[in-house]
Amino acid sequence: KQISQRHNDIFACCFHRYLFDISGQKATDATNQWLEWEATNLQVTIQPPDVFQEAVSVADVVLWAALYPLLSDSGELRSVRGWFQRVGGLEACQTAARRVLQGKGVEALKTFLQKHPATQTPRRDSPTNATEAEDGEHVMTVEEIEEAAQIWSEGLKASPAVTERKHPVLPQEGKRNVLLTSALPYVNNVPHLGNIIGCVLSADVFARYGRLRGWNLLYICGTDEYGTATENKAREEGLMPQEICDKYHAVHADIYQWFQIDFDFFGRTTTERQTEIAQDIFWRLHERGFLLEDTVEQLRCESCQRFLADRFVEGECPHCRYPEARGDQCDKCGRLINAVELRNPQCKVCKETPVIRSSKHLFLNLPKLEDELEQWLDKSTGSGDWTANARHITHSWLRDGLKPRCITRDLRWGTPVPHEEYKEKVFYVWFDAPIGYLSITANYTDQWEKWWKNPQQVELYNFMAKDNVPFHSVVFPCSLLGAQDNYTLVNHLIATEYLNYEDTKFSKSRGVGVFGDMAKDTGIPSDFYLLCTFSSHQSCCWSLLRAGMFVSKFFDGCVPEMLLNEDDKRLIAEVHWELKQYIQLLDKVRIRDALKCILNISRHGNQYIQVNEPWKKIKGGDGDRQRAGTVTGVSVNVACLLSVVLEPYMPSVSRTIRQQLQAPPTCVSAMLQNTGTFICTLPAGHCIGTVSPLFQKLENEQIEVLRKRFGGQQVCKRHSSIINQGFQAETAKLCFPSQDMLMQINKGNKVRGLKAQKAEQSVIDEAVEALLDLKKQLSLAEGKNPEPAAQKRKKK
Repeated sequence: KQISQRHNDIFACCFHRYLFDISGQKATDATNQWLEWEATNLQVTIQPPDVFQEAVSVADVVLWAALYPLLSDSGELRSVRGWFQRVGGLEACQTAARRVLQGKGVEALKTFLQKHPATQTPRRDSPTNATEAEDGEHVMTVEEIEEAAQIWSEGLKASPAVTERKHPVLPQEGKRNVLLTSALPYVNNVPHLGNIIGCVLSADVFARYGRLRGWNLLYICGTDEYGTATENKAREEGLMPQEICDKYHAVHADIYQWFQIDFDFFGRTTTERQTEIAQDIFWRLHERGFLLEDTVEQLRCESCQRFLADRFVEGECPHCRYPEARGDQCDKCGRLINAVELRNPQCKVCKETPVIRSSKHLFLNLPKLEDELEQWLDKSTGSGDWTANARHITHSWLRDGLKPRCITRDLRWGTPVPHEEYKEKVFYVWFDAPIGYLSITANYTDQWEKWWKNPQQVELYNFMAKDNVPFHSVVFPCSLLGAQDNYTLVNHLIATEYLNYEDTKFSKSRGVGVFGDMAKDTGIPSDFYLLCTFSSHQSCCWSLLRAGMFVSKFFDGCVPEMLLNEDDKRLIAEVHWELKQYIQLLDKVRIRDALKCILNISRHGNQYIQVNEPWKKIKGGDGDRQRAGTVTGVSVNVACLLSVVLEPYMPSVSRTIRQQLQAPPTCVSAMLQNTGTFICTLPAGHCIGTVSPLFQKLENEQIEVLRKRFGGQQVCKRHSSIINQGFQAETAKLCFPSQDMLMQINKGNKVRGLKAQKAEQSVIDEAVEALLDLKKQLSLAEGKNPEPAAQKRKKK
C-alpha cells in the first residue's frame, strides 16, 4: 500500500522537532528549512529496509516519524511493523511522541496540517476500470480490448480540424479560455539553453498541446528590459540602456523563432503601456492604503557616487557563506537577502567596498494583504495545477509571516514612480516586471482587459524557473489583489528546476554551455536539439517508420488490408490506453510523465513488429503475406499516432512524419480532442509518400569534439541528468556541430556513399584521404596527436 506524500511531508516535519525538544533548543528558521528539505527531498529517496538491522540509522528515524500516524494504531503496512515497533521502542522516540502529541493523537497537529500544503505525488492516473499488474504495467480487460478495437476499426469520421489562429486571440463564450505566460527573460544577454527551458520551452509545449486540444489559448511573453541588469550591460558595452534593449530584444526574438517557440506575441517592457499600467496599479495601491514609507539602509559606492542596486553588489551570503551572492538573493541557498546583510560586499563596477547610507523608499504592505492572499492561495492551489516546488516555496514565505516589500529603487533606468516625493526613483523590477504580462498583452490588443480583468472566464497559467516563484505567487498577486480591479490571478503555477551544463553553470564569458546563437549558427535543425532535450530515447518512433518503408517496398505504397486477430486488438487497446494517459497527464501539465506515455506507445509498437517479423512473413505463403500486411498496416497507424502526440514536443519532426505518411489533416484533432481515441487514420488502400530517416546520428567521437567546444576549460568526467517538472536529457547530447564538424560528417557520408555505389577505388581513396586530412586538422586544433589515426589506417 502506498503512503501519501502528504503524510511524509506533514508528520516528518512535526515529529522531527523531537530533536530540539530533547536538546532543549528552540527551532529556528534554519532548522525549519532543514526539516522541510528532509520531508520533501530526503524522504522520497528512502525506502523501508528489507533486512532489519540492530543499529538504528538516521533513515530509520526519518521513516519512523513519517509512518507513525499510520502504524501506531492501525494494521496498515504489516510488512514493516516489526521494524516500526523496534524503532518506536527507543526512549527518545517515545519521549518525542509524548511531548509532541500531548495525549491528543494526530489532532495535536491540526494547526500545522492546515498551514502545510499537500504535495502532488507523481502517479499515472488510470481510467476507472483499469487494473494494474504488480510491476505497474496496465492489465487490459477483455472489455477494454474489444471496445478499443471497435473504436479503431470505425476509422476517421468527420472531425473538425484544428482551426487556424486569427489575431487578436480573445476570450470566447462557451470555450475554455487559457491565458499562458512564461517568465520574461532578462534582455541583457544571449539566452542559453537553461534560459530557454526555464522560461519558454515548457510553456511552448503546453501551448501547442492546448491548441491541438481545441482550447482558445493566448501565449504571450517578452523581454524584461528595466532594472540594474540592463544598466550593468550598458556600462559593459558602452551603450545606452535603450540601445542594449533594442539589440538584445532582437537577438532573443530571433533565437526563440529558430527554436520554434510559438508565441502569439513576443513583446517588451520598455513601452508606454508598461508605464501607464504599472503607474495605475501603483496609484490604486496607494489610494487603498497598501503602501508604506520607510527609511532603509542601503549600500552606496563612494567611488561611483551612487546607491548600489541589488545586482550592482556582490558578497558572501550571510546564511550559507556562498561567496558570490547578489544583493537581493543567493543563487546557492535560494534565500532572499538585503544587500546590507552581505559579508565583505563589493561594488561590481569598481570592486570597491561600499558604505551603508540611508534612503527613503515605498513598500508594499504585504502583512495587510496576507489574509486575503491566503484565502486566494487556498482556492488556487486547491483547484489548480501547481508544481510541488511552487507550493513549497510559497509555503516557506507564508510560514514565517509576510513582511513589507520595497517597491522602489534609486536607479535611472526603470518605470518612473509618479509620486512627487519619489520622482527621482523608479519601480523595483520585481514589482514592475510581472506587470509586463499585462502591458505586453495590451500592446498585442487594445482589448487586453478581456484577458486580464476577466477571472470568471479565463484560466491563467504561469511558467517560470523556480527562483521566480515568490514574486508570482506572493508579490504580484498581492499587487493585483490590493489594486482591487477584478484582475485575473494565476490558477496554475508551473516552476521548472535549474538547468546546468554538465556539473556547472552556463557561462558565456568562460565558453561553458550551449547558447542560443551557437545552436542556431550550426545549421542543425532545432528539432534535433528538442529530441535530445526531451528524451535520450532517440529511437522513439524511427523503427516504426520502417513499417512505412514496408508499405512502399512490399505493397506498392498503399496500406494493405488488415484482418485483426487477438494480438492486434491487444496492441490497439494498449496504445489506446497510453493515449488516454497522455491526455490526462498533459491536461494536468505533467509534461515529463506524458512523454513516458509516448515512449510506451513506441515500445508497444516496436515489440509488436519484432514479435511478428513482417519482413520474414512477406516471403511466405498467402496466410503469412496476409499477416505481414496486417502488422504493417497497424504499425503505420501507430507511427501516425506517434506523430500526433509528438507534435507539442517536436513540431517539425511530427509534421514531417505525417507528410511522409500523407496522413489526413484531421487525424490530429480526431485523436486528441475529447478524451483521446486511437483510430485507424490510414485505412487499407491509403497511399503513403516516401519514408526517410529524420535525423543523422552523431557518433561518440563527434560528441566529444562538441563537448570540448561548449565546455570551456572544465574537464567533464560524466554525463549529468538534468531538468525535472517535465524534462530530462543526457547533457553530452546537448551539443551542436561546428562547421568543421559538419564538413567531417559530410565527408564521412560521402565515403560511405561511394562505397555503397561501388565507385572506382581511386575515387574512394581520394575521398578517404580528404576525410583523414580533415580529421588530422581537427586533432591538431584540439591539441591531440594525429598519428594514431594514421597508424590505424596503415594497420588496415
